[in-house]
Amino acid sequence: MAAEGRCVWVYGIAADGQAAAVDGTVGVGGGRVRLLRTAGLTAIVGDVGQPEFDAAALRSNLEDLDWLAMTARAHHAVIGAVAAQHPVVPLRLATVYDCDLGVAEMLRHRAADLREALDRVTARSEWGVKAYVSEGAGQDLRTEDRPADADGRATGPGAAYLQQRRAQLTARKTARDEAMASVQAIRAELGPLSVATRLHPPQSPELTGERAPMLLNAAYLVADEWADQFTAAVTDLAGRHPAVRLTLTGPWPAYSFVGDPGS
Repeated sequence: MAAEGRCVWVYGIAADGQAAAVDGTVGVGGGRVRLLRTAGLTAIVGDVGQPEFDAAALRSNLEDLDWLAMTARAHHAVIGAVAAQHPVVPLRLATVYDCDLGVAEMLRHRAADLREALDRVTARSEWGVKAYVSEGAGQDLRTEDRPADADGRATGPGAAYLQQRRAQLTARKTARDEAMASVQAIRAELGPLSVATRLHPPQSPELTGERAPMLLNAAYLVADEWADQFTAAVTDLAGRHPAVRLTLTGPWPAYSFVGDPGS
């Protein structure tokens, strides 16, 4: 039971008797990670202070990017430590209950769904694949000033500028069309190498720090025994599709492939 003035942060759910290796480690807010066992399941939890982590405080803190980054690192570190040893259903960031009784009730109420989710992620990991338009694709094309040709097209700086702009727009459209075709081909080849796929909305350049547009933001649930084949396929696809630049991340706990027991 969380002490007075404390609430309970939930990291994830494992099977009964698992996740013991993280019991006592430090997690979010400097709180000690502990295990709460109910209904044949183990919730990985930690006590956090109400002044910083109750509902009102979280609404404010989640808008603080520095606080958010620090908290997310601590949250994911605990989940990653469990996932390295046992299957785990990771809960979304900032899943908080008033006390242990609330967590226990969630475990009892969602026991069947949680066991199904644990079965789904056992011996499987999440890999992320992002595709960006290649740098230089559709770059500006220079058209030098020139006199009218035999067809009587206008000449001079103004006409040259318009021709240049038309060429730029055509090149950009061609590059994007090629990139989109590459994305479709990449998805078609990676799909059969995974158990499931989730397509997330492309992230903005402000969030990614990349100037090039993102065209694909996909998560793949891959059987661990297929991981080498999957990563080799991404490398091969990157070489065969120069219209896009691929990035691969993982393996991660299966964040994209479990429901939200906290809802």
